[in-house]
Amino acid sequence: MEINFYSRGAAQEVTGSRHYLEVNGSVVQIDCGAYQGKRQESEERNRAIAKDIKDVDAVVLTHAHFDHSGMLPVLAKNGYSGNIYATPATRDLASLIMMDSAHIQARDIEYLRKKALKNGTQFSGEVIYDEEDVIKTGNQFVTVSYKRPILLTPEVELTFYDAGHILGSSVAVFRIKDKDGKEIIFASSGDLGRNNKPIIRDPEIIPDPDYLVIESTYGDRLHDSDFDAEKKLGEIIRETAEKGGKVVIPAFAIERTQEIIYHLHLLLDRKEIPEMPIFVDSPMATNATAIFRIHPECYDAETNEAFIKHHQNPFGFNSLRYTSSVEESKSINDVKGPAIIISADGMCEAGRIRHHLIQTVEKPENTILIVGYMAQHTLGRRIQEKTSRIKIFGDTLVLRARVESLNAFSAHADYNEIRDYVSRLDLKKLKKVFLVHGEPDAQDNLKKELEKAGIKSVEIVKYGENYKINRDSE
Repeated sequence: MEINFYSRGAAQEVTGSRHYLEVNGSVVQIDCGAYQGKRQESEERNRAIAKDIKDVDAVVLTHAHFDHSGMLPVLAKNGYSGNIYATPATRDLASLIMMDSAHIQARDIEYLRKKALKNGTQFSGEVIYDEEDVIKTGNQFVTVSYKRPILLTPEVELTFYDAGHILGSSVAVFRIKDKDGKEIIFASSGDLGRNNKPIIRDPEIIPDPDYLVIESTYGDRLHDSDFDAEKKLGEIIRETAEKGGKVVIPAFAIERTQEIIYHLHLLLDRKEIPEMPIFVDSPMATNATAIFRIHPECYDAETNEAFIKHHQNPFGFNSLRYTSSVEESKSINDVKGPAIIISADGMCEAGRIRHHLIQTVEKPENTILIVGYMAQHTLGRRIQEKTSRIKIFGDTLVLRARVESLNAFSAHADYNEIRDYVSRLDLKKLKKVFLVHGEPDAQDNLKKELEKAGIKSVEIVKYGENYKINRDSE
């Protein structure tokens, strides 16, 4: 039996996840994420996905985040007609993300055309995919619940286990069997979550694998505690409110927005922050919150108790306002005095957050609060690094607003948490750990940490390089 593993994205970088498991010539693609970074490079790399489609027999989606699901419609647009396997919650959230991306692409193209027209030039760009491509992709989903094995090819069986990262996220476990009954277990973590996070369950331990692909986003960092982060969140809001400023939070519409709302609810209940308008200005976040409500199978015990036994809604309270229309979004800029604005995209590369940043970054009384990972070359990363001058929609702005980062809200495991998760597996059986989805410094550190913990072979995956897998290799 010939088994190969290779990557076409999120190899020594944290974006554009796209990996491949090849068994006897059949190819299973794991994730199809959008590359996010420098605008021209992102465009080129996302369009180039079409070149790899012809060999794919099945697609497995570990979770719905844009850097894992965002380019699935490129497959459908360019001729892939096979199945896309995902959990029910992942299917619902990914459909929302893909459609939102199609809308944003169309709006951005229209904006750039109008801007070019005003400057007496022409803009000839086109969307990578449109709404029809998203609808076609939606029809290709096959939903599979946790711990329900399904056969992808005659040799490959898939089972999803809860990754504890976002609603519906999974570790994909592949049982690969040859005709003699010999078995290899190959597991791919997608993004690995953390223990004791609100709303969703902790990451599940999987059947002991022979080979494990695992993310390394925070491979060189440790997170603060949730208690400290909530306390710091309250301090930042109070200090900004005292100046009459606004707190602008770029947040991924899925998981991060809901978690921030959860903590704001607690702070308000305890009167640790003053009453002020709190806006969730992202149609996708509003719709995602509705999806959260209909997937209690993914909740932890505490959230289940609030929703089902006590009929409480952690995602709605008096100060909270969900906006949907463009007019409602624009009206936020007319609000005088303190306010909190939570808006997507989480890396500030698209969506309404950029319009709010234009209105706020040059005013020192405001605070830009970073609550998630910002990939290299994104607008969010430049703000996080406090670059003095930033460009939004081609306009140069001076960054005068206060910038703060809270890493405890991250849904990614840090290096201690990844090491502890892997250490709970049978290390005698585990032949190799492949590191993906991480920048070089993070991967180098995580490799050392895993080796110190007794993992005998740790490989940092390189883009396009082929890794042969067999049952007896060490």
